[in-house]
Parts: sequence; structure tokens; C-alpha cells
Amino acid sequence: MFKEFKEFAMRGNVIDMAVGIVIGAAFGTIINSVVADIIMPPVGLLLGNVDFANLFAVLKEGKVAGPYGSLTAAKAAGAVTINYGVFINTVISFLVIAFSVFLLVRSINNLRRQQEATTAAPTTKECPFCLSVVPIKAVRCGHCTSEIKT
Repeated sequence: MFKEFKEFAMRGNVIDMAVGIVIGAAFGTIINSVVADIIMPPVGLLLGNVDFANLFAVLKEGKVAGPYGSLTAAKAAGAVTINYGVFINTVISFLVIAFSVFLLVRSINNLRRQQEATTAAPTTKECPFCLSVVPIKAVRCGHCTSEIKT
């Protein structure tokens, strides 16, 4: 049983999938940083110095009564909150990742189309009688003069 598992785990598809998952997780971390550290600060600045990570609604105050200056302070006090700012950041992260994947798939599809376009249709065929190469439109072999049925 261990031998079968080892054969399964060492197959190319499993290893490729594992590499893809690791790279995907790293890519997700990069995108989260891009959204939180590069995209959202200017958007928050345009909206009047809003920090989306600290947008929340208090459902129940914690041990220390509010108002809370940040989400961290609310959580430290034990308050129950709806963190809609974190949700907005997550949605924007998802959209950036989805758009990046779309661009990647689109470019791969374009490469495939180009390869298919450059792969020309065959221009020759073999004579079934003498096995000589003849033009694809030929109805008689130029070598043995046999009639070639299409």
C-alpha cells in the first residue's frame, strides 16, 4: 500500500498540483498586500482619509465601553463587530486575483491559437501502393501511376 501511495504521490500531475497550490498561496499573499498597502490607501485618501481595514459596526460592546478607535481596540475590548471594511478589502483582493487569472488564461489561449494557426494542414500524402510521397490533391501517383482514392 505504501508503494502504491508513493507511485501516486510521485506522478507528475500530483507534483504539478502541489507546486500550483504553493505558488497560488504565495500569489494570494502578494495580492492581499497590493490591495491593503497600495490600492486601498489612495482610495481611502480620496474618500476622506478612510482606512477600510478599520471600518466596522459594533453589535455588542466589550468589557471596555466604546467608542473604539480601531478594529484592534474593539477586539481587545471583546466587542462583537461586523468588519465590513475587511470584507471590502477581501472583495477587492478577489477581484484583482480573478482579473490576473483572466489575463493569464487569455494570454495562454492566444498562444494556443497562434500555435494552431501556424500548424498548417498537410500538403502531401502517401501512395497506398508504393508508399511514395505525393501531393495531397493528386488522384494518381507520379511514381507508380496507381489511382489514389481520396
